[in-house]
Amino acid sequence: MSIKDALPFLIPLVIAQFTLLGITLHHILTHTRYKRGTRALWLVVVIVGMEFIGPILYFLIGKED
Repeated sequence: MSIKDALPFLIPLVIAQFTLLGITLHHILTHTRYKRGTRALWLVVVIVGMEFIGPILYFLIGKED
């Protein structure tokens, strides 16, 4: 299997990953209250865990509604 064969599956995943990252970073930078942690902590978690895990963790346990 070459990269050209996998490209139709990878492009939507990459788009979804960067969209989720953008939404998460926007939310972190525009809000001041979090359930757990601080803004700096969540920025590090989201940027280091950019492979879907960081943004999903933020929305599950860090986001204050």
